[in-house]
Amino acid sequence: MILLLALLSVLSGELGLCLEEDGGFTFDGDIRQFAMTSNTLYIATEERLYQLSHDLTLINSLTQRGILKIGNQQDDVQFYRVSDTAEWNATFSINVLLPFTKNDSLISCGVTDDDCGHCEVLDLKNISNLLYREQIQVGPLKSSSRSVSFLVDVKKKTQTDTYILTAIQQNKEQYENDKCGINQQTANLQDTDNKQGGGIFSLTDGASGTPGIKSKGDVEFVDGFQIKSTIYLFSNVLSAQTNRVRLIWLEGEKSKTDTLKSLRGATLSVSDSESSRLVASSVIPGEQPVLWSGVFSVDGGDTDTELMVFDISPDYSRNTDRDPDFYTSVPSEVTPKILKPKAVIVRQSYMTSVLAVRQNAWMVFYIWTEDGLLIKLSVDRNYHAACPTVLYRTSDDRKVFLKLHLDPVDHKHVYVPFRNQMKRVPVSNCSMYTNVQECWSAQDPYCGWCGSKSSCTFEDDCTDSDWLSIPDESQHKMISHKVEKDTNGQISLKIHTHLTVGQKVSSDFTCQFSAISGHLCIGNNPPRFPQCTCYLSDHTLPPDGLHVTVKFRFGKILLLEQVKLTNCSDIHGPPTSILCQQCIKAGCGWSRNSCSWANQGETDESVCQKLESGKNFSVSVMLFFYCSSDTLSTSGRAFNGRRRKLF
Repeated sequence: MILLLALLSVLSGELGLCLEEDGGFTFDGDIRQFAMTSNTLYIATEERLYQLSHDLTLINSLTQRGILKIGNQQDDVQFYRVSDTAEWNATFSINVLLPFTKNDSLISCGVTDDDCGHCEVLDLKNISNLLYREQIQVGPLKSSSRSVSFLVDVKKKTQTDTYILTAIQQNKEQYENDKCGINQQTANLQDTDNKQGGGIFSLTDGASGTPGIKSKGDVEFVDGFQIKSTIYLFSNVLSAQTNRVRLIWLEGEKSKTDTLKSLRGATLSVSDSESSRLVASSVIPGEQPVLWSGVFSVDGGDTDTELMVFDISPDYSRNTDRDPDFYTSVPSEVTPKILKPKAVIVRQSYMTSVLAVRQNAWMVFYIWTEDGLLIKLSVDRNYHAACPTVLYRTSDDRKVFLKLHLDPVDHKHVYVPFRNQMKRVPVSNCSMYTNVQECWSAQDPYCGWCGSKSSCTFEDDCTDSDWLSIPDESQHKMISHKVEKDTNGQISLKIHTHLTVGQKVSSDFTCQFSAISGHLCIGNNPPRFPQCTCYLSDHTLPPDGLHVTVKFRFGKILLLEQVKLTNCSDIHGPPTSILCQQCIKAGCGWSRNSCSWANQGETDESVCQKLESGKNFSVSVMLFFYCSSDTLSTSGRAFNGRRRKLF
């Protein structure tokens, strides 16, 4: 066993140079942008645009090389893509890549060799088909991992319009390029078609002019998304003295102007350090409250990083357009709302990317570290973490794209984008667990024991059969027991199974108690999943304990559990944490610094930790997990010296 420390609390040309690998795809250049729909991936490299199926099979590829031609007006310069063998004098470098599924189009914007902005609208299903082109700036002119762009819906009286929201990194030392006549602000909304008044890619909002959000000082944006009508923007506001992690809420209603003026802000408080910085971000799927996870650098560098969970539900009680860092007209010297983390999930060096998903009642975090590990960490609703699993490792220390994504078709693979590669990594290897106990002990919400196959599988690989999986909350044992004694001296053994099963299986749940001594239980006590009870025929227990065998049936699945019953009052001694743990593991309860029957004391092992520390634990206090070395391997193979780097 290895002791791990855990915390509670992302015009067709020739195909070009590319390579399909087992579980991956290698491109002919570095990845600049990565976007996806429900079944297709779009990847922009330095000189090509790729269209791949969800399993990373190549569908199409375009060269980004072309020529610049002057249009009807002298300042109207257009980019025209050419074949791979033709002469070229310009490259279209993509900085914004947005699938517009409602319009069956792919919006790609960036910069050409004349340092001017350029946009194309392509057929979403076949990127070889060019639908529209224009010389215009959308998003940053320089390649920036600290600018974000995404589509937002703004609900109006009679319709809902979709706009491009761009939040552009601000740096007082950056080069100002005004030769193309574009002057974008920090955050902007631009049209997506010609029916919205100003024309496609227009910044204007009718008589209201050109709205936008400005900022004070240097700003880098990390993430942005929309949930229902609320738009969320995450940024780092940087200065020589302090850094602040900021969250901006916008309401997508009425118009561009109203949406941008609806800004409200909050500051995310992550540590006492004034150099904290948000590194990566992922919203946690689910209903209210809106939960979100972020990787933070608590010291401003790359070494000391933490994964935290926040409730980022919007606060509509505060005044709009009054924020110390962001404004549409004039800045305001106000104190923003402070948000504190609900839980610190992990403290781990060099975390650079995170993806949060839900699997049944569990939150699952996929974490990439700078030293080349993809780690999966399952966390229950009480923020109790299971043991981490390493899903993938590189042979070198390669950084990945800031965003990790889940395969939208099978939900069983994570896309990991490297410098010039895309890997499709399985979220679990359930088949490596060979029996029910191993399958359950993995504490993997994706895996369960399939009765008809007698193997550990994904749930959808076990159709029309019994499928046993872990419960909604983290447990250390699949089957636990409690020994109780009532006022009449009646001793009862209560067995609890910590499993999730289907309706059919729960109705077929049976228990059978037996002991070498012969007759054990009195009365007829039919089991009710997940519990069964035996009232002992004898009111006393032997001095050396009573060995009981319990047979369980879950449909076609049979389990066997051996239990030793001990007189709880015989477990005595100085009130130490060790004695407390011995008491609770025996199925007894801890009360008033001594061991008693389970119905007379605390039966959760956390009471023993309180006993040792002398105080209650909170979400930010460290607990210890004992994890099998198998959890630190891929397909059961251990990593040379990497284990010490985990938590």
